[in-house]
Amino acid sequence: MLRIAIVDDHQIVRAGFRELLAEELDFRVSFEAATGEEAMERLREDDTDVLLLDLSLPGLSGVDVLRAARQRFEALRIVVLSGFPEDRYALAMIRNGADGYLCKDCDREQLVQAIRTVAQGRRYLSPRTAELLAEELAGGAAGAPHERLSDRELQVFLRLARGESVSDIGESLHLSVKTVSTYRTRLLEKLGVASNAELAAYALRHGLIVD
Repeated sequence: MLRIAIVDDHQIVRAGFRELLAEELDFRVSFEAATGEEAMERLREDDTDVLLLDLSLPGLSGVDVLRAARQRFEALRIVVLSGFPEDRYALAMIRNGADGYLCKDCDREQLVQAIRTVAQGRRYLSPRTAELLAEELAGGAAGAPHERLSDRELQVFLRLARGESVSDIGESLHLSVKTVSTYRTRLLEKLGVASNAELAAYALRHGLIVD
């Protein structure tokens, strides 16, 4: 029996995925969660094999949960489910520890295949993600700068782009203000921007946050 958790802040989305999985007799939903904090708490309480994780969550973001879950639950397999197309986030999420990436408009067969693939210890790449990876390996596409950020850099970047202050980010991520400031300086350099406003503009331009 595969134990699956569904983490998304929209109840109707969770219900939709639960319905898609209901026909698989060897699947069981171990829990559902609407926030990153709730997801981490439930992961400590409920044995889970595969985590279906939305990126856009209130409080702890999906990127935050991905990083924390990777550190604390070694055997857990994580499939990121996002409203953002593969071109924007897939390679970055795979590099930062996700076992698979799916858009929320995927069909039932794709979802089931992704769960079964990662449960077997393999990575799941959708056709589009595989294409992006092949292009990169062949040198045909350099990829956007944000795709090469570490998971911690991506965490800080998305929080800065949403307008959070350095001190608030430090408190949320349990980092010193000096450390967050160092990440900010590194991000400005890596993304080729000069201010927080330009960080936000970059994120909006690449569809990483919504206006």
